[in-house]
Amino acid sequence: MKILAVDTSTVVASVAIMEDTNLLCEYLLNHKKTHSQKLIPMIHEVLKNMEMKLEDIDLFATTIGPGSFTGLRIGVTSIKAMAYALNRPVKGVITLDVLAFNIPFCDAVICPIIDARNNQVYSALYQWKEGKQERLTDYMGIDIGELIKMIKETDRNVFILGDGVNVHKDELSRELKGRCLFPPNNLLLQKASSLAEIAMREFNELNKSDEPDKLLPFYLRKSQAERLYMGREHSSM
Repeated sequence: MKILAVDTSTVVASVAIMEDTNLLCEYLLNHKKTHSQKLIPMIHEVLKNMEMKLEDIDLFATTIGPGSFTGLRIGVTSIKAMAYALNRPVKGVITLDVLAFNIPFCDAVICPIIDARNNQVYSALYQWKEGKQERLTDYMGIDIGELIKMIKETDRNVFILGDGVNVHKDELSRELKGRCLFPPNNLLLQKASSLAEIAMREFNELNKSDEPDKLLPFYLRKSQAERLYMGREHSSM
């Protein structure tokens, strides 16, 4: 089985092709957030390098959020369109699950953080148990200070990764001291190869996929435009 996996949930754009247990190709671009211009050429490039056509893909996968509202719509819409046109199954995976999967078989708690601006992050806590990734909390849109309090209550070492690290690393290191671990830079951000692995496992082991027309982005909060509009509506009452 061949899977095409796409992530556009943050500034990173990533595309991977996996066949069964083999990662065949991965293309990761961390330069500006112009996914509308770059995603389709990236997909064409990996298919060309693998001497494949889109029709050769058996399963399509995408991250569904949380993350950038515009980026998520581009990735989800593109994957839905391809899967629908070719009558193929599609799998949507939460971005935080994909990030956490970068740190496998780890004794520490794993805490992915995606920058949500205004001192907020999208996050969840995970651990590995019996060879499987297990989520310990709900998916959260949370103030970084509140997340630090939650991490302290675990009384365990914590691996923290994601683009929120670049924004909050000093505070995390200061507050959590020696309990705070960060991965090397090559594992800091989400990767389409991690997405492909999760999607493949869920599809093969759980026979779990999504209908293309029902796959939607997963938002933990309203967009900035919606929040501003609601604020103006409230102030005018």
